[in-house]
Amino acid sequence: MLTQTASLELREEPISELHRYVSVPNAFEARTVFDAFEGTSGIELREREITQPYRKDYDAIENTMEWPARFDVSRWTLMGAFNAGERIGGAVGAFGSPGLDMLEGRDDLVVLWDIRVTPKARRQGVGSGLFRSIEAWARAKNCRELKVETQNTNVAACRFYAHQGCHVKQANYNAYPELPDEVQLIWSKVIGA
Repeated sequence: MLTQTASLELREEPISELHRYVSVPNAFEARTVFDAFEGTSGIELREREITQPYRKDYDAIENTMEWPARFDVSRWTLMGAFNAGERIGGAVGAFGSPGLDMLEGRDDLVVLWDIRVTPKARRQGVGSGLFRSIEAWARAKNCRELKVETQNTNVAACRFYAHQGCHVKQANYNAYPELPDEVQLIWSKVIGA
């Protein structure tokens, strides 16, 4: 919970701070999932209950500390969120990385590569502040579009991205062979002219 005496502080940090960034867990539990289908106005999501809670820890699947070895992160940014000096969240924006498929080889596109908020600080505007800070950073680089990937199992994230003005651009059912029950959702938001 954000303290009454302190306010949310968002600040850009060098990507070398990833070792501190990962101190914020990136896990969730869901009791519903979204089914994706082609509707009259594009891809639509329909929520349904599942019999067993779905739990996922993104950090257990992918080692965040390997990003600098796998990708050219020289033009990426890391935004940290702090309350009374305590790290309570962060977001990473990917930009200008040759070979990063989600960037489509474009120089006017940014990918919200990762966003995380401590469980005790969720639903208090921290994620929205981080999203807006990545948007502002991207606009300063003359980006016209922001993309983000999540899955149909992460219902809270899907609701969050929709609340931020994103729309589902793609639904890929076979994107994760090791996680056959998950559907990859690519969200998009126009952020510039």
